[in-house]
Amino acid sequence: MMHPHPETGPGEAPAPWLVRLPEVFADEGAALLRRWSPTGSKCLGSEFHLLKAASAASMTGPEAELFASWRLPVHHSWPCRPRTMPGFVEKAAQALARRFAAAELQTVQVGLLQTGTPNTYYKKLASNLRGRALQLFPKLTGAESDLAPDRDVLFCLLGPEGVYAGVATPRQANGFRAGGPRSMARSGPDVISRAGAKIEEALDFLRLYRDPPTAGAHWLELGASPGGMTAALLVRGYQVTAVDRAPLDDRLAGVRGLRFVRVDAPDFRCPPGEVYDALLCDLNGEPRAAMGIVGGHSRSLRRGAPVIFTLKLAGVEGVAPALELRDQIEVQARDAGLSLLAQTHLPSNRREFTLVLETLDGRRR
Repeated sequence: MMHPHPETGPGEAPAPWLVRLPEVFADEGAALLRRWSPTGSKCLGSEFHLLKAASAASMTGPEAELFASWRLPVHHSWPCRPRTMPGFVEKAAQALARRFAAAELQTVQVGLLQTGTPNTYYKKLASNLRGRALQLFPKLTGAESDLAPDRDVLFCLLGPEGVYAGVATPRQANGFRAGGPRSMARSGPDVISRAGAKIEEALDFLRLYRDPPTAGAHWLELGASPGGMTAALLVRGYQVTAVDRAPLDDRLAGVRGLRFVRVDAPDFRCPPGEVYDALLCDLNGEPRAAMGIVGGHSRSLRRGAPVIFTLKLAGVEGVAPALELRDQIEVQARDAGLSLLAQTHLPSNRREFTLVLETLDGRRR
């Protein structure tokens, strides 16, 4: 089987990597790219960067996990101009088939280098390329609706700059789809707040590491107002105890499965004997204080319960201070009996990270 993260031998140059740096971290981007690839990088599309030489180790530490929302070792690249290339789809698909014929793949994913583009040309091109590639890989083993996080996928991204592809597991690449986690952006008159997209993205990300709580599970949500995340959890069939000093949106009044406690989060006390299956914290304010509140409720969580914690970076500038804050939060969590399972920047995150923790004896995939 092709190794998803090729190691280099003595004297060999590190492999190229394709990474996605969210626009919100543009100020830190130049410094990060220099640290990951001292020999230089090339901007592709809107948020993607081709690192000319980066070690596998630099792409698997906390720095890359937090700031690079998606990352892929590039095993095949074809710099070209697809729009002016006769027979582009067939040529690209045949090249992928030749290059990756021996790989044991779940599926082939094709995405766009230009994120959020309204241009339908490359969307259609990506769809056609994926369709043709699937025909040329008859031994694919994964169902598209339930990919395993630890088995190989051929990820391919294309745009005006050409085609860039590599093999990695979804967990290694940080998402089940080419280019990163699925964006669950919500809008419209029935949407309470954009925060609903954030918890849906977090649960999708959680699948890379363990099964999310099953329907009927009881969540404790700290910092719930106005209720965007609350609504998203309720739609999934969860029970929610929502805590906030500010009111929830009127549309949540009387919704089955919801218990709202209108009190400041530091003053909330879990009812005696009540046990929660999961905890969600999106509190504003000082992150260490927020983690202190979370830690105070850890004894009310079942063993193996996931904890989704938003680490806010308001007032924190630069890579080193952000990593230092993250380290402090991890120490706090560990002292409270919580272990850090995974960390990332989700599509709906602003200047903040999402940390996934769990109480002891968690069930991992």
